[in-house]
This record gives sequence, structure tokens and C-alpha cells, in this order.
Amino acid sequence: MTCSYYIYYRVDPAKAAACEPRIRELIAAVRKATGIAGQLMKKRGEPNLWMEVYEKVVDESKFEWQLAEAVARINVQEFLLPGTPRHMECFERSQSLNHSVT
Repeated sequence: MTCSYYIYYRVDPAKAAACEPRIRELIAAVRKATGIAGQLMKKRGEPNLWMEVYEKVVDESKFEWQLAEAVARINVQEFLLPGTPRHMECFERSQSLNHSVT
């Protein structure tokens, strides 16, 4: 089964311009190490709330290890709003084939 990772955080507005190329470097490093292509998103109406999305992750341990290594190497924390962390969530696709929303 595959899962999708959603990693969100608040960027320091004073460092946002310098942060974007670093996050793109992070996404490229993760892709090179894992084969998983990530994407960067910004919340509508709240431009300093960013999210990285990585889908179809099969080997969660390898992915998380490679991601953590890249985050540390690129020093992502220096671009975040002081005192705020990166939040990481992992979601699995529902196995229900007969699921309907009413």
C-alpha cells in the first residue's frame, strides 16, 4: 500500500524569497534519493503557510530517513517562523471500493 505525505509549516515572511529555492532544492534532493516527486504548495489567502506533498510513497522508512537528512542538510528550520515546527502527516488511501458520499 502506498501513502501520501503532507508536510506543512509557516515561513518567516522576511525569509520567504530566499526559502523557496531552498525548498525546491529539498524536493529535488528527495526525488533523487527516493524517486518520489514532491510539490510545493502555498495556502490561498495565507502565503506564508507552505506545504510539501509527496505521493505514492511505498517505503515509508526510507522516505522519512532521506527527507530528514535533506531537511537537516539544507537547514530548512532557518527559514521558518521562529518557534514553529514542520508538521508531517502521512495518509493512506481508503480501501473501500463502494464508498459513496451523500
